[in-house]
Amino acid sequence: MTEIERKTNETYIKLSLELNGSGKSDIDTGIGFFDHMLESFSKHSLMDLNIVCKGDLEVDFHHSVEDVGIVLGKALKDEIYPLEGVERFADSTIVMDEASVKCALDLSNRAYLVYEVPVFGKIGEFDAELAEEFFRALVFNASVNAHIIMKRGNNKHHIVEASFKAFAVTLRRALQRNERIKTPSTKGVL
Repeated sequence: MTEIERKTNETYIKLSLELNGSGKSDIDTGIGFFDHMLESFSKHSLMDLNIVCKGDLEVDFHHSVEDVGIVLGKALKDEIYPLEGVERFADSTIVMDEASVKCALDLSNRAYLVYEVPVFGKIGEFDAELAEEFFRALVFNASVNAHIIMKRGNNKHHIVEASFKAFAVTLRRALQRNERIKTPSTKGVL
């Protein structure tokens, strides 16, 4: 289990992550839709996740969403690397009604994000474009390569939720144990 506490002038975050959990979560960021997305991430990745975030929500949600991504990314990096005996690569497509989002991951210890989910505007009080900020912060702090691509959809809630679920399922699959692989790189190290 990894525990991280981070305080800035904009946010205070306390997070614990159990990589090989059962999908239990206790999330309180003060942002209802974002809490729902993080709970969905936990459930579908089968990682136990506890997050408390006290942010400057009176300004907007940006600092809280990005900073949670930073802290969750750091926790994932601590839990994932050094990488041995796992698949490393995975992909999945998640559908939610009319929405379909594909995610492909490489646990390469090199950060890169392709985010082709053109969703803008509000989902309740949540600015939909903050999902990209979250994933960018998470991916760069976790040192993973992620491609998240919307294949179709109209409902913003469905599209963003499918993105979180696709990332979660793909991460779970990339971390699937495979003892025959040892270090999953021709370099011999990740």
